[in-house]
Amino acid sequence: MEQAKRKHLEAKGWKFGSAADFLDLSPEESAYVELKLLLSDALKERRSQIGVSQAAAAAKLGSSQSRIAKMEAGDPSVSLDLLIRSLLELGVSRQGLARIMASKNVK
Repeated sequence: MEQAKRKHLEAKGWKFGSAADFLDLSPEESAYVELKLLLSDALKERRSQIGVSQAAAAAKLGSSQSRIAKMEAGDPSVSLDLLIRSLLELGVSRQGLARIMASKNVK
């Protein structure tokens, strides 16, 4: 955003910050959300890599297509445990999981 526009908006009472600031997340909560998003993205990428549909992945995981869609979308009802187990079932190694989790600065 242009500096002049930002100053104009701030003068009108607008505030700027991150989603974590807006939601008043602690650093730990922010890291948790970031980790879930990384794992969700990795699940979608892995499913595409191996060339299976959400329905086929669901059958392999003993789940439903709609649950896979929720997992890939980062739905809050999806646990880290489910994301990790699903990635492992789709052939991601422990080292691969470590690389996924280290791919961004999750503190």
